[in-house]
Amino acid sequence: MSAERLQKIIAAAGIASRRKAEELITGGLVSVNGQIVTELGSKADPERDHIRVRGKLLHGAERHVYLLMNKPKGYVTTVKDPEGRPTVMDLLRGIHARVYPVGRLDYASEGLLLLTNDGDLAHRLTHPSFGIEKEYLAEVEGQPSAAVVRRLRRGVELDDGVTAPAKVSAVEPSALRITIHEGRNRQVRRMCDAVGHPVVRLVRTRIGPIVDRRLPPGEWRALSAAEIRELQDTAANGC
Repeated sequence: MSAERLQKIIAAAGIASRRKAEELITGGLVSVNGQIVTELGSKADPERDHIRVRGKLLHGAERHVYLLMNKPKGYVTTVKDPEGRPTVMDLLRGIHARVYPVGRLDYASEGLLLLTNDGDLAHRLTHPSFGIEKEYLAEVEGQPSAAVVRRLRRGVELDDGVTAPAKVSAVEPSALRITIHEGRNRQVRRMCDAVGHPVVRLVRTRIGPIVDRRLPPGEWRALSAAEIRELQDTAANGC
């Protein structure tokens, strides 16, 4: 096997997402053949080199696992919560592989959530440069006008800058279907706040090509081979 970037090797081993692997490298927590490596461009051969993360020897890539969950509200989208709140990991039963959530759904939000140990795919699905769409159904206070819908489509000013153009349509007088690709923290809620229609309930209904209207809240399933291929193709090509 030829040399690969360290962050890709670490992600493939299921240790962390590629973004977190980069933080481990720059933080001086990765060594190759006994030498601490801090440069993100560094490469290694996972078949020949001794790679350690936090002092533990890497044993090669794990079999990739891809799960889809319908997250109910009242769960934190993290592996562990310092405040002791329930996490989405508490809903996984019978899974022995190390997986982690792809992106975030806040404590009060519901809907589709991917979990995997494929760090490279997780990076592509969450980094805004790849433009992967996430669709939400937002029940809001009041009845947004056509002008408000147009404003949301164009982009609204938030404290971290103007949002990118979004796909927005009114499906009921007090419900909006909103599709974004940036993935800022609590973005849909903040967008609706900015136009004067705070979110009452928020459900994520699609991640890229992945949709499942039959998966009950709190349940999960493995993605099919066809869904995995679709997801990988979308992550490779964007949108």
